Amino acid sequence: MTPLNVEAPPNRLLDLVSKNIARCARFSADGRFVATGSADTSIKLFEVSKIKQMLLPEAKDGPVRPVIRTYYDHIQPINDLDFHPQGTILISGAKDQTIKFFDISKTNAKRAYRVIQDTHNVRSVSFHPSGDFLLAGTDHAIPHLYDINTFQCYLSSNIPETSPSGAINQACSMYVTASKDGAIRLWDGITANCVRSITAAHGTAEATSAIFTKDQRFVLSCGKDSTVKLWEVGSGRLVRQYLGAIHTQLRCQAIFNQTEEFIIFIDELSNEIVIWDAMTTEKVAKWPSNHVGAPRWLEHSPVESAFISCGTDRIVKAFNAWNQKIAYLHRCDLLKF
Repeated sequence: MTPLNVEAPPNRLLDLVSKNIARCARFSADGRFVATGSADTSIKLFEVSKIKQMLLPEAKDGPVRPVIRTYYDHIQPINDLDFHPQGTILISGAKDQTIKFFDISKTNAKRAYRVIQDTHNVRSVSFHPSGDFLLAGTDHAIPHLYDINTFQCYLSSNIPETSPSGAINQACSMYVTASKDGAIRLWDGITANCVRSITAAHGTAEATSAIFTKDQRFVLSCGKDSTVKLWEVGSGRLVRQYLGAIHTQLRCQAIFNQTEEFIIFIDELSNEIVIWDAMTTEKVAKWPSNHVGAPRWLEHSPVESAFISCGTDRIVKAFNAWNQKIAYLHRCDLLKF
């Protein structure tokens, strides 16, 4: 493993001024696009190849514009985004209780072509890997599972004592929710029934995110108790715990890098990005986030060593990574919009 140089200064590459706070971000499954949703209700779609062009010393064809679409169709702030796993569809969930569908292949489209009117604030959205269903975590006590062809909503008949499901993530056969009561719950993807509750996974503090590993054997969660935890899906057993980062205020996520060798998180107190070795739980790096105030969102590319952070300072930053074993040695402030 190459030694980490945590003192290496970042290279500032580009600033783009924004109107309001970017609240969420999502990469497409192929890594070609990244979208951000803002408090000003706008959604911006970036083409990753154009972002990379901006890093070249000289642009042959003049200024490169990485923002290829901007959508305006919500009336309240955006909470979450997701890309269809196979198609050209981007969905958004917002405080206006709607889920909206945008076709990113339509160059002139500014508004959604389909809308689901939910009954609650839509905190998170996630496509099923098949692309035929989507899951919404809302202020309602149970997840809302939608058939995207009929828009029919399926609700579980097996309702545990629960609080609203804020963060949601799904694999092929099940999905997982993170709730305000600190619990992590696993749900059957066919029956929509809760099959396992990990109560007090984060004590009485809110669980702010939960994601499956690629092999669906484990769930990575984090909460406002300042812990990041890895759980075994089959047994509900705590496998590993990652400590040393304060997280008590924002609904930030713990995320894997693209190989799942490392875990990336935010320390709100020091305003640093913290990286652990996923296997050993050793903290291997921490860097200044370069945001004014701690970032509220982290999102990693599924195909390469790069991730972005969204701050309350109206800045989105992109971090580039390299190295065979650990990659976050060269930091690049890329986007401010």
